[in-house]
Amino acid sequence: MNVAVSIARLGQRGDGIAETPEGQVFVPYTLPGETARIVRDGERGQLVEIIAPADSRIAAICPLFTRCGGCAAQHMEPGLYRTWKRQQVVTALQRAGVEATVADVVDAHGDGRRRVTFHARREGAGMMVGFMAARSHDLIAVEACPVLAPGLARAPAVAQLLANRLGGSNKPLDIQITASDAGLDVDIRGHGPAGDKLRLSLTEAAERLDLARLSMHGEIVVERRPPQQRMGKAMVAPGPGGFLQATTAGEETIAAQVTAALPRKARKVADLFAGCGPFSFRLAETAQVHAFESDKAALLALARAAGTTQGLKPIATETRDLFKRPLLEHELNVFDAIVLDPPRAGAEAQIRRLAASKVATVAYVSCDAATFARDAAILIAGGYALEMVTPVDQFRYSAHIELVGLFRRPGRR
Repeated sequence: MNVAVSIARLGQRGDGIAETPEGQVFVPYTLPGETARIVRDGERGQLVEIIAPADSRIAAICPLFTRCGGCAAQHMEPGLYRTWKRQQVVTALQRAGVEATVADVVDAHGDGRRRVTFHARREGAGMMVGFMAARSHDLIAVEACPVLAPGLARAPAVAQLLANRLGGSNKPLDIQITASDAGLDVDIRGHGPAGDKLRLSLTEAAERLDLARLSMHGEIVVERRPPQQRMGKAMVAPGPGGFLQATTAGEETIAAQVTAALPRKARKVADLFAGCGPFSFRLAETAQVHAFESDKAALLALARAAGTTQGLKPIATETRDLFKRPLLEHELNVFDAIVLDPPRAGAEAQIRRLAASKVATVAYVSCDAATFARDAAILIAGGYALEMVTPVDQFRYSAHIELVGLFRRPGRR
C-alpha cells in the first residue's frame, strides 16, 4: 500500500518512526520532521521518496548507501547523529530502571575500521564477493568502502582473488581481513579443511598478495610476517580471526577510560574477558594484572607479548570460561579493581558474584547497551554506585554503540 507518512522520531536501529491510525511504521533512511511516501507492509515501510526533507538531512558519503547494509545513518547531520546514538544508551538504562549520568558520545572512528568481513558465493560461472545488501541476503559488490582504515584499501581485491581460488568448493565463504602493522591478516571461514593442493595454492596467493598471514577457520596456512597490533607498550600478534576493537582510536579511547577509572593506589587488577590484552598491557603500566579469558589462542598471544615487553608490572594469565566458572567472591576480593569487557550477551553470572564481593571499583566495557543495563541493575542492587556512563562510537554510521561504565562502592577506594 503506497501512502504518505510523517516521521516523528528515530528508532534504535536508525529507522524513522511514523505514528499512524493503524500503528507505528518503521521506515529506513528517513528523519524526524520529514514527510515520506512509502510502500507499507505491516510495521515496515519501504521508502519510495522524500516528499518534504528535514533540515537535518545531509548527503551520504557513499554511493552504495541504502543499498549496502553496512551503514544506517549517513543521511543524518552530526548533531542529530550524536543525539541518536547517546539516546540508545539512555533508553536502555531507563528500561532497566537504572539512573546514571550519560556523557556525550565520544567519536572514536579515527582512521576507520581496521577489520572487515566480505561474503562470497558462487553466482553463475564466477564468485560474487561483497557486503550483504540492506535487509537482504543479496550481495552488493564493493570496490571501496569509506569507513575502512587506509590499510584496508586493497581488501576488496584481495577478497575477490582468494574467493576465486576457493570457488571450486561451491560453498559460501566469509573472508575476514584485518589491517596490521605488518600488512593484511586474512582468515577464511566456510570452506572446511584445506587439502595439500589447496594449501599450496593459498600459500602462492598469499605470496602474490603480500599478505602477512593467511588462515582458514583459525588454522594458519602461512604466516609470512607476524600480524602485530600495538597495545600500549606491547606489540601483539592476535590469534587468527581473534577479537579486536573495531578501530585503533576506539581501543585507545576505551583503554584510556578504563585506566583513568582505576584508584591511584590500585596494586592488583583483574582483567576479565581479557582477549589478547588491549587493556591488560595498559593496566600493567601501573599495577599487577591477572588476565582471564576462555579463548586459548588470544591468551597465548597475550602471554607471548607480555614476555617480550619491557617496563610492565607482572601479567598473569588464566584460561577460564567466566560464563560457566565465574570468579567467586573470595577470588574477586584480592583485587583492588576489576575490568571486564564481555561479549554482546553481557556477563550476568560474573556480575552476580561481583555484586556480592567487596571490590571497590569496577570498569565495565560493553558493546550492548541493553545487557549492560541489566548487569548494571544487579551491581547497583548489590551496593555499587554507577558514577558515569560514556558512549564510545567506533562504528560510525551504524546503529552500534559501545560504552564504558564506572562503578564504585561508596566509602571504598
